[in-house]
Amino acid sequence: MHPSLASQAKHATPLHAVQAKDAKAWLTRQRRAGLLIASGFTGAAGALAALPDAKGGIAAWALGLGEGRDAFALATAAEKLPAGVYRLGEVPDFCGGSQAALAWLMGGYSFDRYKKTSARKARLVTPSGVDGEEISRIAENLFLARDLVNTPANDMGPVELETAARALAKNHSAKVSVVSGAALKKNYPLIAAVGQGSDRAPRLIELAWGNANAPRVTLVGKGVCFDTGGYDLKPSAAMLTMKKDMGGAACVLAVAGMVMGAKLNLNLRVLIPAVENSVSGNAMRPGDVFISRKGLTVEIGNTDAEGRLILADALADADDQKPELLIDIATLTGAARIATGMELPPFFTDDDAFAADLMRIGTAIQDPLWRLPLWRGYEDTLTSRVADLNNSPSYNYAGAITAALFLGRFVSKTKSWAHLDIPAWIDRAKPGRPIGGEANGARAIYALLKERYGR
Repeated sequence: MHPSLASQAKHATPLHAVQAKDAKAWLTRQRRAGLLIASGFTGAAGALAALPDAKGGIAAWALGLGEGRDAFALATAAEKLPAGVYRLGEVPDFCGGSQAALAWLMGGYSFDRYKKTSARKARLVTPSGVDGEEISRIAENLFLARDLVNTPANDMGPVELETAARALAKNHSAKVSVVSGAALKKNYPLIAAVGQGSDRAPRLIELAWGNANAPRVTLVGKGVCFDTGGYDLKPSAAMLTMKKDMGGAACVLAVAGMVMGAKLNLNLRVLIPAVENSVSGNAMRPGDVFISRKGLTVEIGNTDAEGRLILADALADADDQKPELLIDIATLTGAARIATGMELPPFFTDDDAFAADLMRIGTAIQDPLWRLPLWRGYEDTLTSRVADLNNSPSYNYAGAITAALFLGRFVSKTKSWAHLDIPAWIDRAKPGRPIGGEANGARAIYALLKERYGR
């Protein structure tokens, strides 16, 4: 269990969480609340105040929740409270129980590889009925994904991403295999084409785990460790956060860690095409044509639409094995961010039951996703005059949809396929969610897999 969670409640200090609308009534019920009233405690979001005991010590703490219903509000207490052991007191249902425990752990996260921070020593007694091991497993894998995304590209290239996958696999007795060099160019030509401009060799990383006779679930994660845009060079402002372009890979590793740690009854396969999209004399050019693994020819209309190229080869491989469920996760389009923002990533699927389950579960656990349509009316935008497909649609709208349709051309045998277009990034700091890398959708996908394949 994570060290920030405690098992013993003896001598633990109560922690109350109070919404602004309930603050006045709540204060009237408390003994010795005069100091809180005098200090102006109104339940404002993030306000943290102590209730004194008869001896002048601290009997309890109160955290203001404001007017909202942030399920991770208690992360603020983990971030601010002094060292000690705390237990939940009066807390609204929306931020209690397992949400409280996860929020507490999220409040302890910091990326300190290059800049050391003070360790947070406040501990929370695991709430009654909450599986502390499960919450710890989820948090630790979220932090793995955050760390991978937050690591700058000079320390997180294709080799380092492979190393991270191998470390995770070793912890769970999973198998890892890697295709690179001539074998990659022969069998995964689009992955090789995107990575050929960098001296950091591209590769396809595969992790396999589970019961061979169990339902097969395959996860594919985009692993562009840095994206310059290639010859269609990004402006500097757009390039500043491109270390996060391997966020899909980080996310599928997080899901894999949760699945393997929980020992779900499935046959898990993870595919990560890992590349760096660079500018050099060897880089692919606009107008180049490549034959994909599936046999479809692809004209490069824009070298900055590289993510769908590497995913195409990985999806074609995954599709050949006809998994019961195939999910790809990628930081694919700016259009997705324009459509739904940074906090509500869209996903695409033709499987109505899967879509309903994913939205229901994501909403329930505060890891929301929103379904956008795979509108077939835009299929003709993918055409090329010289090849089967063009990776840059001849259409200025619906960019997230046309990108999903492009990927769909490489999936034809799988029973159920879904594509998530995530930001892998938090741009507005909130409790437990500092600005930086994030594994959007990882908890929702894991919860869905647990619901379907849990023991």
